Amino acid sequence: MAEKDAVIGKQANEPLTINGIKARRAKAGKLVAGTAAYSDSDMFKAPQAFDKPKARRWDHLLSQESIAREACVLKQAAKHLKKPGLISLGGGLPSASNFPIDSLSMRVAAPPSFTGDETLEAHMGKYDVLRNENGGVYDLSIAMNYGQSIGSAQLLRWVTEHTELVHRGLPYADWRCALTIGSTGALEQALRMFCDRARGDAVLTEEYSFSTALETAAPLGIKVFGVRMDEQGLLPESMDEILSTWDEKARGARKPTVLYTVPSGQNPTGATQGVQRRKDIYDVCQKHDIFILEDEPYYFLQMQPYTGANAPDVPPPATIEEFLGGLIPSLLSIDVDGRVMRMDSFSKVVVPGSRVGWITASEQVVERYIRHAECCSQGPSGLSQILMYKLVDETWGHEGYLQWLMHLRLEYTRRRNTILAACEKYLPRDIVSWVPPAAGMFLWLKVDHTQHPQATKKSILEIEEDIFKSCIDKGVLAIRGSWFRAERDVAPRELFFRTTFAAASEDDMARAIERFGAAIRESFAGSG
Repeated sequence: MAEKDAVIGKQANEPLTINGIKARRAKAGKLVAGTAAYSDSDMFKAPQAFDKPKARRWDHLLSQESIAREACVLKQAAKHLKKPGLISLGGGLPSASNFPIDSLSMRVAAPPSFTGDETLEAHMGKYDVLRNENGGVYDLSIAMNYGQSIGSAQLLRWVTEHTELVHRGLPYADWRCALTIGSTGALEQALRMFCDRARGDAVLTEEYSFSTALETAAPLGIKVFGVRMDEQGLLPESMDEILSTWDEKARGARKPTVLYTVPSGQNPTGATQGVQRRKDIYDVCQKHDIFILEDEPYYFLQMQPYTGANAPDVPPPATIEEFLGGLIPSLLSIDVDGRVMRMDSFSKVVVPGSRVGWITASEQVVERYIRHAECCSQGPSGLSQILMYKLVDETWGHEGYLQWLMHLRLEYTRRRNTILAACEKYLPRDIVSWVPPAAGMFLWLKVDHTQHPQATKKSILEIEEDIFKSCIDKGVLAIRGSWFRAERDVAPRELFFRTTFAAASEDDMARAIERFGAAIRESFAGSG
């Protein structure tokens, strides 16, 4: 239950820039948001956002489970706490005096260089808001207590501002954000909101898709169908053909109404949809009335163009504006209907263990999401929220966070170039091929199974298994591509392995690729 709604002054009409956000904050005054205070993105959005048309409604696509969810009655009772002089005996909020943690502090890398030599410190005490210490906006008495399922007002403000900065204003007025427990949890809730086992609902995704997403859909009774891909990922013409010729009886499912896609650095293929590809996919979704779940954990891991092992590097973005301007426009940014729920996460760009992310969607969709979260997760951990707030808002600010993303861009570019150099050195190019990834952390290796000496006697899965076991014996783990097939009951047409350049050292990456190459050569020994 909320003590009262969050309080902040009216947002001024300022440019959607870092300086514009600073000016808006200065004019709005201090954010006051106590324990479990309710807030929403409309409190923090730029005024010009409200001049646009509203999103479409999606009642016809929502599941019966989602439609049946009602607001939590205990949280609804909180509105009475605004009455002056009211003494509450209603809420089950423990007293902060009984919380055993009095203070926390952390030392973090300092922008813009983020080297280990220069750090910044962030501190948080139990009663900072009461005492106006350590920023006086968010403290442990608030973070360690129950909160709203939409997330804390403090971090929600930052997320809302970040969304406007990156996507340069969305095409419709009533968009909102809500904090999540990460994209996997957000996906599970979204699937339950839009898909219904009893209706025989189905989802479209890339023919090779994030295995955990597939494993999330399966127990919900949702059938998943794969769309053909090329080096830019999902093919809109393949998607259009599937939907235009859909046969419910033959497919054993209703015509899909949901697309799940990872547009940037797709897991597992590493493919990145170009701007025209994204527009074409959106057009197909409009044609067939498909709701889009845009999962973008790798969006900010868009790397420098790959120029080759000995070619000069392309100069990186010199400014934040240049960095933001160079990002491929998101599906969210071209969404005129409100048919996109975008899932963002700190997992791939800060720390996975925070289990904090956020969704952006229309007011109707976010409201349904919150109704689900109220009776499920109740939102992300308060401790995680205050740690992330202290990092990205009070310590780094928007400028420092974007500089961190620019820093990561170069780190991942270097790592990608290292694994590509190793592939060029150690892999048999007549058997193994690849497309240098433009984003993400995965390199998708295609193995030409037709050249295998046992190609006419063994299936692709059997050859894949033999190579996989040989890799393990030689001391390298490369993930079997078949594990990512959207349609497991359909025999694969090609043979792939997924590798990652996210964690191993440069020397270990080279050794691993050398071992993978040895396993390939051994398996293909005797082939013409």
